[in-house]
Amino acid sequence: MPDTFSPPRIHSEQLPDGRLLLRSTEPLGEHAVSVVHDFRAHSEAHPDRLLVAERGPDGEWARLTWGEVREQADRLAQGLLDRGLADRPVMVLSGNSRLHLLVALAAMTVGAPVVPTSVAYSLQSADHAKLRAMADLVDPGLVVAEDASFARAVAAVAGGRPVLSRDGDLPGSLPVAEFGASPSPEVDRRCSALRRGDVAKILFTSGSTGAPKGVLNTHGMLSANQQQMRQVWPFLEDEPPVLLDWLPWSHTFGGNHDSNLVLSNGGTLWIDDGRPVPGLVERTVRNLSDARPTVYLNVPAGYAVLLPHLERDEAAARAFLSRLRLGFFAAAALPQQLWDRINELAAAHGSAMEMTTSWGLTETAPAATSAHYPITRSDVLGVPLPGVELALVPVGAKTEVRVRGANVTPGYHRRPDLTAAAFDEDGFFRTGDAVALADPDDPAAGLVFRGRIAEDFKLMTGTFVSVGTLRPQLLSASHGLVTDAVICGQDAGFVSAMVWLHPEHAARVDADGVPDDGLRAELVATMERLAAQGGGSSQTVERLLVLGEPAQLDAGEITDKGYVNQAAVRDRRADLVALLTAEPPSPRVIVRAGGQDR
Repeated sequence: MPDTFSPPRIHSEQLPDGRLLLRSTEPLGEHAVSVVHDFRAHSEAHPDRLLVAERGPDGEWARLTWGEVREQADRLAQGLLDRGLADRPVMVLSGNSRLHLLVALAAMTVGAPVVPTSVAYSLQSADHAKLRAMADLVDPGLVVAEDASFARAVAAVAGGRPVLSRDGDLPGSLPVAEFGASPSPEVDRRCSALRRGDVAKILFTSGSTGAPKGVLNTHGMLSANQQQMRQVWPFLEDEPPVLLDWLPWSHTFGGNHDSNLVLSNGGTLWIDDGRPVPGLVERTVRNLSDARPTVYLNVPAGYAVLLPHLERDEAAARAFLSRLRLGFFAAAALPQQLWDRINELAAAHGSAMEMTTSWGLTETAPAATSAHYPITRSDVLGVPLPGVELALVPVGAKTEVRVRGANVTPGYHRRPDLTAAAFDEDGFFRTGDAVALADPDDPAAGLVFRGRIAEDFKLMTGTFVSVGTLRPQLLSASHGLVTDAVICGQDAGFVSAMVWLHPEHAARVDADGVPDDGLRAELVATMERLAAQGGGSSQTVERLLVLGEPAQLDAGEITDKGYVNQAAVRDRRADLVALLTAEPPSPRVIVRAGGQDR
């Protein structure tokens, strides 16, 4: 059996100005110009292999082979050519589906950039303001939406543009069957003419500002990133990956990292209709028995909701672990307590599954580092991938990680100002993420995440609080009681936090936001466990307040990566932040060490 990981070989160089340069000594290998070229090669090599499966309206799996996807994608590509749309962006409003996959492949085949947008902007937004801003920026030639449930969103952005839907039940839309046509030689010619620098996708990221930015994803950077991953996960060469995946294609994790992993390596993608929330995670559990993934990729919140089901259900755990090579997480820090439980589950079932992670951004396609070696700490981000250079740059009391390589974006769509500001004088992309060496004496031991530089703040004592370090420690100390937290305390005398409870515990807070006595005691115990870890005032939470209202998308409280924008939540809920430091403490506030009499 091929090795799961190739051992890292890392070169480091300390510069006189304080910067530390890190790179892999393994050069980036040869790779296709585009992931589309990989897809077409695999469709010819094994046309009868299952490529994609999706639950249909009847609840049964609707499947398409590699050959069927190739045929249908080429027909849609011809439809774009026939309508003069092959040089205009294609904007997709709906989520992961066979239609979305076919449209994306068709567009990229003939050189039309794909613009996948978050379903939340279509179905959860009240005003569609961000969606309209995106459409104004990219000026799509075609708008794609699955069905009539997207009618309001389509009306907000279509503006006379042609609209494509699955069956034509969306008013004013063309169904797939009428849009496509028998492919002419021009489809092959356009595909062969693709260049590495051509734009394959425009992915929107809001970052910390909330204003959508269109990140240019070129064919070359996406293809290079898959080659980088193949070199550190050598088993992919001989074992086409099988994925069960729900992560949205509007985001680089699901849309680039995961789906391209299948397309570049001849694998199979089972589109998971579950989600990491009660009532939907049960669908994921059901789907595991059919998919039996070889690589499982998720965000920490996904593992947190899925794991209790696997711990209770031996059959589901066996299906999950039966042929699993890698368990992978990214997009946020995984609490160590959750990491330990996942490994205990694997050991109990005799699984040799390795847990791993990487780090990157929409601007890096996305993987820039990988922990392609055994690790025991959940906060280790790994080392640079082949072809990636990292610059660790002192910024105040922290160290920013910057990136240069073939997988890095050339910039932002129609925003030369943002593009110029994003790169330093040496051509490194400024990430705004803080890191440290896991072992100061051994750069090959990897990096650890130290949060977003802009998220950190000082207490009134002048002590810095590292939000990126403290947040996962608090979640881990809660033993699953808390699903997310916003760290507070700027210019205050102590650190506090606003938290969201696991949905199973929501009823333990009354209509006024006051927790019952049992919940209050459990949250005090959480703070005590955190304090027992040491770390001083900057790593100890003294007060908690339970939030009832979820983070709001339209208010910018959720980032494009799907995690909570700490600054936006604090700003929008400034009255609750003030409540955390008010004296005497409100009944809503849980106080460590003495409760209300502290």
